Amino acid sequence: QVQLAESGGGLVQAGGSLRLSCVASGSIFAINTMGWYRQAPGKQRELVATISNIGITIYADSVKGRFTVSRDYAKNTVYLQMNSLKPEDTAVYYCNAGVRPGYDIRFNDYWGQGTQVTVSS
Repeated sequence: QVQLAESGGGLVQAGGSLRLSCVASGSIFAINTMGWYRQAPGKQRELVATISNIGITIYADSVKGRFTVSRDYAKNTVYLQMNSLKPEDTAVYYCNAGVRPGYDIRFNDYWGQGTQVTVSS
């Protein structure tokens, strides 16, 4: 079994900052890409930022220059530093990881339960 656990969400005023964390645990042989997605009420889930196993990052245009994704490879942890937050950043943020479990030869897609980020105007 592989689990992803997010933390760090909350309520913040516009212009403020939050840092999200996500730890992957369980029977893990390898992890390739880790990242963050978000889903606002009434909208589809969208990519926020990802980071590959060699540090290549991808950002949504809407967060470039404000959000930074990083990773601690030794701790199987991915972070999302969110600065200059806007009300439109309000959403449930989900951690995602491509993980090869110790009992499988394939990489599978795993999701966390989500953490709420609310930005007030």
